[in-house]
Amino acid sequence: MSTHHYHLYAIGNALVDTEYEVSDAQLQAMGVGKGQMTLIDAAQRTELLAQVHGQQARRTGGGSAGNTVVALAQLGGHAFYSCRVADDELGAFYAQDLAHNGVATNLSHTRAPHGQTGSCLVLVTPDAERSLCTFLGATAELEASALHPKDIARAQVYYMEGYLAASPSGLQAALEGRRLAAEAGKALALTLSDVSMIQFCRAGLEAMANGGLDYLFCNEQEARAWTGLQDIGEVATGMAAMAKTVCITRGAQGCLVLENGTSIEVAAPTIDPVDSNGAGDMFAGAFLYAATHGHSHAQAALLGNRCAAAVVAQHGNRLKPEQMRALLA
Repeated sequence: MSTHHYHLYAIGNALVDTEYEVSDAQLQAMGVGKGQMTLIDAAQRTELLAQVHGQQARRTGGGSAGNTVVALAQLGGHAFYSCRVADDELGAFYAQDLAHNGVATNLSHTRAPHGQTGSCLVLVTPDAERSLCTFLGATAELEASALHPKDIARAQVYYMEGYLAASPSGLQAALEGRRLAAEAGKALALTLSDVSMIQFCRAGLEAMANGGLDYLFCNEQEARAWTGLQDIGEVATGMAAMAKTVCITRGAQGCLVLENGTSIEVAAPTIDPVDSNGAGDMFAGAFLYAATHGHSHAQAALLGNRCAAAVVAQHGNRLKPEQMRALLA
């Protein structure tokens, strides 16, 4: 890696995912907005968990940027992740999950505070749509002390999770990391994360994008919300100026890669969708793995589409390392 020790340095919310399969009627009865991320408090979390009590659940490490760094590491890349957990069972589970997947983190250097680790209730309906109920817990107080400036300086790409726009201290931490990365001449990347972030926290996202980005990741719905336009050609034109390379994922239609005034359509494999949770995170991780390993952005998007399709074709937000290696091969 020459002077680079890490291909990717990311900052984001540390969340443990607990995933349930629910009907549309059950989702409606729970009062959860379909296909979106909703922030909840501890009392709401308890109430929602009571409504799925007794149903089978899957627990995994999660968080948007967390999924992305794990994807990149499973493909063989080197990643560092700055985040915040509490000194509880979920926090230990999260730190062990990162270590198991070969991701370096600030958690191995710091003592976790008392409290509750962030968690995300993932509700998946029969149409494969995921709806997220996020209890931030300890990650609500993520701050710049979680950053490792020396490791930012040793990374190729600095990646910011758009969900941090909802947290004043998390946003400041992301922006401080961005400043350090920019000073060190590193590539800057951002994911818009969710339509709700654009609706309620746009100023924070604009601060992350301010001054230009090398990579921007979003889905078609987010791109439409950002531009206020519907026609995909007009949307693409509106998004293109945000970064040197913009990737707009479009589900079964693959993705658009916008750069240098051109728009490249990259097709996705045909699958039977089961669970869309983690698809965008997976795309970003696979894309950045390929981009930092000498591949063209069209090739990077092809790998991103393959990996995202594979995760959508099963339940859960992660693939096994051997699945990732097979997709890379």
